Order: sequence, then C-alpha cells, then structure tokens
Amino acid sequence: MRKESIEFLETYLNNVSPTGFEHSGQKIWLDYLSPYIDEQFTDTYGTAVGVINPGHDYKVVIEAHADEISWFVNYISDDGYLYVIRNGGSDWQIAPSMRCKVHCEGGQIVDGVFGWPAVHVRMGKDPETKPENVCVDLGCSNKQEVLDKGVHIGAVVVFEADMKILNERYIVGRALDNRMGGFMIAEVARKIKEEKLELPFSLYVVNSVQEEIGLRGAEMISRRINPDVAICTDVTHDTYAPLYNKKLQGDTQCGKGAVVTYGPAVQNKLLQHIIASAKESEISIQRNAVSRSTGTDTDSFAYSGKGVASALISLPLKYMHTTVEMVQFDDVQSCIDLMYASLKRLPSGEDFSYFK
Repeated sequence: MRKESIEFLETYLNNVSPTGFEHSGQKIWLDYLSPYIDEQFTDTYGTAVGVINPGHDYKVVIEAHADEISWFVNYISDDGYLYVIRNGGSDWQIAPSMRCKVHCEGGQIVDGVFGWPAVHVRMGKDPETKPENVCVDLGCSNKQEVLDKGVHIGAVVVFEADMKILNERYIVGRALDNRMGGFMIAEVARKIKEEKLELPFSLYVVNSVQEEIGLRGAEMISRRINPDVAICTDVTHDTYAPLYNKKLQGDTQCGKGAVVTYGPAVQNKLLQHIIASAKESEISIQRNAVSRSTGTDTDSFAYSGKGVASALISLPLKYMHTTVEMVQFDDVQSCIDLMYASLKRLPSGEDFSYFK
C-alpha cells in the first residue's frame, strides 16, 4: 500500500469522531478524497459525499460509516469523579484502566483515566464491571475543579489508543469500525481516477454518520440521493479469534479476503454480480449469512424509498468495539479491489428486478 495512503489512514484513525460529533473526521476524509471526485456535499447531520461523474439519472452509491463509539459525561460527583453513559455500543467491561480524553464544548481536551480498584481489594464480584460503576478520574479533588477545566454534562469521552502496525501485517487501533470503510471507499475513488475508469453512471462516495446508534445517517442520505444501487462496506467478526462460536457466528477469518453477505436486505442479483466480479478478477472472497438484518447501513439503503438494490462487502476484524481492533492489509486491499471490480462491470440502467 502506498505511503500517502498509509499516512492518510493513520491521521484518519487517530482523529476523534464520536457518533454525533463526526465533523473533524469528515473534513480529513473529504480533504483526502477531493482530488478524486468532481463534486462534494454534506448534509444537515454531517454525512459527507463525494460525487464522480455527476448528472446521470442512474445513481450508484459506495458507502461506509464515519462515527465511532464513545461515552457521554452523565454525572459529576462532589469529589470530582465523572460517571458516563454509552454513546453507541461502548463496552464498559474493557473501560477500567483505560486512558481517555474528554472533549468539551469550549474546545478543551482534558486527559483522564477510567479508574478501578485493585484486584486484591475486590471481594468476588463486588464491584462488578457494569455501567454504573465505571468512572473517569481527571486527577481533580472536587466538582468545582472539574468544572473549571471546562468539563460539563454531555462532554464526550473517547479512549486514547492510536494506530499501530503489528507484525507488518495487521493495522491495530480504535475505530477501525468503520473508519477502515471510509478509507477503502476513498481508495476506490482514487483508483477510478488514476486508472481513468469511465463510469456510465453517477457514483456517490458516501461516508455516513450515526451508524452506531441505529443507522441514522444512512437513513437520511439514502432519501436525499435516491440511488438505484448501494454497495455498503463495514467490518465483520474474525470468528477464529478466541471465544467465538463458528456454528453460531459463521466462518470468517482475517487474511482470507473480503466477506460477502447473504440475507433479506441483500439484493441477490446484485450479490451475484459482486461474486461474478470477484471470480472474473480473481479476488478471494468469504461468505457470511444473517438471519434478519445485516446490522449495517445496508439495511437503511435497502429499505429506503421505493427500495434500493443493496449489498454488503465486509472487512474481517478482530476484537470489535475495543481499543485493539485488528485488520489485515491484504483484506483491506481485497475489499478495495472487489468494490472497484463490481463498479467496473456495472452497466448504466441495470435493473436488478427478478422479473426483468
């Protein structure tokens, strides 16, 4: 992977973009994307869109989501401790002993730690690791000292964990779910530009907000764009990591390529188009199935308006919703190549109806 792409990825991953506060990450993303698109816009809540080949009636979306899980300050005790509630699917069991930063309205960023009593003073499960016992210590001795730092109810708390490369193979960090998706769709746009691919349709490169609290950004932007086709990308579990059950959670592994998903929200003719594109371009893929929803922005696009032919390409990932999420470089490239190959083979006006 080229040096400039890695530099962008590191800057993008290390930036803080919690659900509802994605604007700084969106700016980084749009700045990188700008040379490879013809137009760009953002919506009311901050979803960012780059358009390639605008003006065509037939509209295709490639999409990721930009937001990361975090915490809100919910209570400040008289002795200066912060108690938090989740913003998205934050895991309170991993919080104790983590370093964090508190982002305040005035622009202040205050360092803190998630405190926890020593193992030898805890009796059995008292205290349990549960939401009401998780607290942040800013090194303050009282509530007024906390307030003087600019910390307030509603301030956003984010774990401190910068990107690392492990064994020259894995990217490690927080918010790979799903900033890796934003990186991959930007790289698809770059590849289209550099290889001078002439698309017979308008392509919307979409980085949606608020996926982590219910796919809300995709819901809004899908109505605005009203696309004919949406190829979404997100992460999925490496079920070869410890404590997974392949019989229940599927058989997908880092290093074996992009994952395509079968499920009600996935339009089967579009899925077969993607699989055929993988075969033609000799791209290794894995397969996954969901019993109801995909749990990704694919669902919002699929059921938007008159119904949008939608599919999901997923990146295998270890340790989702932790500070040490892990993905392999080869899988990242596999997802990029599969999206590009699928777009390259997609004719304008393709009708994915079963009765056409």
